[in-house]
Parts: sequence; structure tokens; C-alpha cells
Amino acid sequence: MSNIRLFFNESLSINSKSKLDKAQSRYINKVMRIKIGEKFSLFNRSGEYEVKVENTVKGIVEFSVEKKLRSTDTQKEIWLAFTPIKLNYLNLMIQKATELGVTKLMPIITERTVVRKINEKRIKKIIIESSEQSNRLNLPVLDKLKSLDEFIKENTETTVIFGDLNSNNKKIYIKGNDPICILIGPEGDFSVKERENISKLKKIIPLNINQNILRSETAAISMISIVSFTLLS
Repeated sequence: MSNIRLFFNESLSINSKSKLDKAQSRYINKVMRIKIGEKFSLFNRSGEYEVKVENTVKGIVEFSVEKKLRSTDTQKEIWLAFTPIKLNYLNLMIQKATELGVTKLMPIITERTVVRKINEKRIKKIIIESSEQSNRLNLPVLDKLKSLDEFIKENTETTVIFGDLNSNNKKIYIKGNDPICILIGPEGDFSVKERENISKLKKIIPLNINQNILRSETAAISMISIVSFTLLS
């Protein structure tokens, strides 16, 4: 079987038949040159399946589902709350967060946020491509853009790990199976008032991960890696 794996948004089950969309059909036909009778894999929240190309009609690939390769694993919920940043750096952050297993992406607006909009369509495309590449099944959920105040109100009972250069704490201990939310500030950092509000969260854990001032995307990738390692230890 080919090592090609694509995200398929519709339901999949053994012996069922369906079609790829135009873009995926073009990829299979023109880029990977998969022929009728050859196999590749499709995945979604129901698992990953081996499928066989049955036909190509007007450029659209028709396939049948041969067998189930694996079921969806239970994942630890790791959320990333971040402020939008310049496009290339944001793309990198989303890509690496997906590869590292983040289950929810939560864009927030703060007083010092410079970029105040996100391209949801572009972000979801990066999420799918990164999930295909990294062998994960569940795609991260992308939350709607909201203010920091809204985030705080909605997460009063959430364990929030706050990347804080001013903190003396350099270790974390995570217990239980509740979601873990990593909170990363804007490039200009949070304001004094915002810091005060964040510190009032019931389950806040300030964490200093480096003596240097890190860019937002670097801080996000570092924090996710630390939390993921801690959960696996």
C-alpha cells in the first residue's frame, strides 16, 4: 500500500464506496500518479482506512474501502490559547502545534495584539495538511476569535499553564485527565492589568521556560513540547 494518507471529511466504513473531491483527486492522479487498483489511506475521527482506487471519472477518483487500519485513540486534551501574529509565523505555530498533538486552538485578542484577524480557511487547511503528514487522526478544533476577557470567563475551572518570563517556577506537575490549556501572550506581552486578571484564574500555573525573551511561536512550540513530555513521563 502507498504511504499516502488524506483527511476525508465524510463517513468511512468497510466495503463502502465514495469519491474524493476535486483537489484530492488531482493530487492522487497528477501528483502521486496512483492508478486504478492501487491503494492509499483515508482518515477522520472514526479511524484510518485502506482504500482502493476503483475508477477515475472526469478527473474525480472513485474508491472503495478495503479495511480499517486503526481506530481513534483517546487523546489527552491539550489546548493552545494564543494571539494572532504575522502570517508566516502563525502558519508555523499552527503547523507545529498540530504535529505536537494540540487538540484545540484558541485565538484570543489582547490589548497589545497587533494582528487582530485570522484566516480560518487557511488555518484549517494547515491543520489538515499537518495532520496528514504527522500521522494523527483527530484534527485540532479551531475556536472562534475572542477577547482575553471572554477566554478568562470561559476557563475559570480549566488548568491554564501560563508562559511567564517573570515567574520563578520552572517545573510543572500535571495530575488527572482534565484538559490542559497553554496560554501564550502577544509579542508585546500582556499588560499589567491583563496579568492581574490571568493570575486570578483558579487553576493557573505560571511557568518560566527560558531566560531569553521568546517569540510567540517559539514560546508556543516550547511550551507544548514541555507539556507533552510531562504527560508522557
